[in-house]
Amino acid sequence: MGHGGHAAMSMDVMVRDMRNRFLLAAIMSVPIVLWSSIGRTVLHFTVPAPFGLRDDLFQLLLSLPVIFYSARIFFDGAVRALRGRTLDMMVLVAVAIASGWLYSLAVTLTGGGDVFYEAVSVLATFVLLGHWFEMRARGGANDAIRKLLSLAPPMAVLIRNGEPIEIPTAEVKVGDLMLIRPGARIPVDARVEEGESEVDESMVTGESLPVSKKLGADLIGASINKNGTLRARAVRVGADTALAQIVKLVQEAQNSKAPAQALADRAAFWLVLVALIGGALTFTVWLLVGRSVPVATLFAITVVVITCPDALGLATPTAIMVGTGLGAKRGILFKNAMALEAAARVQTVVLDKTGTLTKGEPEVSQLIVEDGSDAEILALAAAVERESEHPLAEAVVKYAAARGVQHLMAEGFENVPGQGAVALVDGKRVAVGNTRLMAREGVSLGPLESRRAAMAAEGRTTVCVAVDGRPVALIGIADATRPTSAPAIAALREQGVQVVMLTGDNAATALRIGRELGIDTLIAEVLPADKASKVAELQRSGRNVAMVGDGVNDAPALAQADLGIAIGAGTDVAIETADVVLMRSDPLDIPTALTIGRGTVRKMRQNLGWAVGYNSVALPIAAGVFAPLGLVLRPEIAALSMSGSSVLVAVNALLLRGLRLPVAQPERAA
Repeated sequence: MGHGGHAAMSMDVMVRDMRNRFLLAAIMSVPIVLWSSIGRTVLHFTVPAPFGLRDDLFQLLLSLPVIFYSARIFFDGAVRALRGRTLDMMVLVAVAIASGWLYSLAVTLTGGGDVFYEAVSVLATFVLLGHWFEMRARGGANDAIRKLLSLAPPMAVLIRNGEPIEIPTAEVKVGDLMLIRPGARIPVDARVEEGESEVDESMVTGESLPVSKKLGADLIGASINKNGTLRARAVRVGADTALAQIVKLVQEAQNSKAPAQALADRAAFWLVLVALIGGALTFTVWLLVGRSVPVATLFAITVVVITCPDALGLATPTAIMVGTGLGAKRGILFKNAMALEAAARVQTVVLDKTGTLTKGEPEVSQLIVEDGSDAEILALAAAVERESEHPLAEAVVKYAAARGVQHLMAEGFENVPGQGAVALVDGKRVAVGNTRLMAREGVSLGPLESRRAAMAAEGRTTVCVAVDGRPVALIGIADATRPTSAPAIAALREQGVQVVMLTGDNAATALRIGRELGIDTLIAEVLPADKASKVAELQRSGRNVAMVGDGVNDAPALAQADLGIAIGAGTDVAIETADVVLMRSDPLDIPTALTIGRGTVRKMRQNLGWAVGYNSVALPIAAGVFAPLGLVLRPEIAALSMSGSSVLVAVNALLLRGLRLPVAQPERAA
């Protein structure tokens, strides 16, 4: 956690430092240009240099802070690169500035002549401006991390010897007992030991409804305690908390190199080599055709300057930073740059059913009453089910409560394991359970049997209700789909992506869900161990496959797929194995993740294309190929156009923020 804070801090310091270096270089460049040959001949500036100094000597003095403070980062960077046996743009800028300045220094000390102090200082100014802009763009992309970091409260209230004491959150240890008052943010991941409350976890999970917490419930650090007072014991602190893990994921993604970035780095290496050889050749050729050393030097320095792979170095990192930041805002965490590239190439999305497309909890989907009114029968069934702890019983009780039926009391409750339950309600013997319970009670379903068989064929679980030995109703229970599952499938199909549902459930249930959501390809009754091999089968047909899952049993398939996407409400194992994590457990974030991936890769390609194309055109002009036609670039103009190229690339990447994403649905999956 602390590390993330430090990273955000040092970025601010670096941006400020870069700004100061740029400002000093810019301020010094103005008088250097005025007292240079450009100032004298082009701008017709006629004021003599102060203190009776020669123009070139005055320029030399003004250039000292630019060389020894502003441009020092280029020399340090160049030394680092050469030690690491590589060539990068720092080497290029350092060579251009050092050669121009040292040549000018030699001319000044041997009695004067044509000097390049203005070219050197303006070059440093523009390159620093480009770097400052780049760092600010990176800083902006780091806002996602900063927002995440700011969620954790700075202080925590602990209970020691029965007394509340306040300490910094960073000092909380595992096992500490915390007091969490209403309205307070929960400092670290914890488990409730006393009290009941509702907790708003939306900032971490995206779940819009407050979640009820009581004894034994897990609390996520940085979520907000709404109404009750809780005493909770710290379970995970510091770098282990859910929030810190998220921050770490975002940071790793932003700092990771995409394959395209590795390509850009290689291209930068060759470009530097070309620039240095090109500079040396240009110098030699101009000398051979009989031009003076200053003219040959001017063209050589211009070649080195114009070839700076600044734009190339910026091309992919800025796109990655903006892409991962955009995802983080929507609760979509790309673990690394490779995940962004893989998302762009996905052709088939394989979705696990339970917990991904569905809520993973049973809900009443149908009520058929044969004898009596709906409300009356529901009240009798709910009275019995209230005494049971079975998930199906819970679904019936919830359904009855939502319909506001009369609250009746059950007596003489009897649980029949694997069959259902029987009790006396309102003087009537009520049996609620499966067909085995009906047989035990001597109840024949009669005309209801065909309805029950039809429900079972659709993959619904059927609960039978009998009153005093008479069959009166059937309750159909199914795992309900998430409200955003259907729009998510529609959005994926619109993107031209093939959608496959993979489930261990029976074929009837799979068919019902598939029909409901509009999924054509269904693979049902798959054992957990076989999920990965099903994904591999799809890959063998030559398709790029993304797997979306939430459980431990999905982990191997997530690892096998070209892109593993974990639903945030899933297990730690699934989240660890996946490349992308959807914090809000919203299926609609799947097409959004693919859109962000495609947009980011598009920007990377545009930026790389621009950077390479720009250098191809600029190099011959800089070398003086078109000098006979009067087309000559001076080093400072080359520096300006090179910085312009870098700024264009950074701005193009920032345009990614305007990417049109599928609209987040207001209703959240429960």
